[in-house]
Amino acid sequence: MPILHAVVLGVVQGLSEFLPVSSSGHLILVRWLFGWDELTGDEATAFDVAVHVGTLVGAAAYLRADIKIYVSAALAPLFGDRRLSANGRVGWSVAISAIPAAFVGVVAGDALRGSERVVLVAMALIIFGLLLGASDRLSARRELHDFKPVHALLMGLGQALALQPGVSRSGVAITAARGLGYDRSAAVRLAFLMSLPLIAGAGVYGLAGLSIPEELWPALGWGAASAMVTGWVSVWATVQIVSRVSLRPFVAYRVLAGCAVLLLVAAGIR
Repeated sequence: MPILHAVVLGVVQGLSEFLPVSSSGHLILVRWLFGWDELTGDEATAFDVAVHVGTLVGAAAYLRADIKIYVSAALAPLFGDRRLSANGRVGWSVAISAIPAAFVGVVAGDALRGSERVVLVAMALIIFGLLLGASDRLSARRELHDFKPVHALLMGLGQALALQPGVSRSGVAITAARGLGYDRSAAVRLAFLMSLPLIAGAGVYGLAGLSIPEELWPALGWGAASAMVTGWVSVWATVQIVSRVSLRPFVAYRVLAGCAVLLLVAAGIR
């Protein structure tokens, strides 16, 4: 795999993982547009895992203060403090939120591999983009400290839908959070925190039993490094855009991108 391809795909993954636009969908579309099909089977899986892990490191670096607060608060009752604080409840709720998507991924992951067709990706971009826009018009009555297990499971069910490329893990989590009444800032923060255990778990699960040829390691390293840097940028940019503007720029991009792909397919250009 050429290093240039690895870097470009790493940048695409890093930028689109936390922007609510679907990283898996964009990886598929970029490969489709440029005809980059040099990786198949275990090699393709290994590369996707590498760039996801790189993105995880970048996001964790940005969210390190939040991670420290919620993990320490969640574990406090195990070390003498019998009372679970509000931050502790948030921490455990974030962990619980990973259950639905993890279950669906393990049980139905192979069945969903056929859902990578570009038309399905484009339709998911449009439909779930419109849902994101509709949810952003709802009133806000909850903040981050209101996060509890029942909300975590509902948002986690939403994340399970993101196994379809084009849906977007962060996008559907934000949509669900806004539907539950969380303000934009809390919805975005929760979506980011909820994604971390899923990405970590998917990385471990994806690498199990893989056979990675030695010549692929440089591409994996470059892809992961570029995803790490742009993952940090993606989290920062999303927070800035949502806090200063709204979710509308992401909605517009998703709809336009999805329509552009459908037009290319209809015209037979790709």
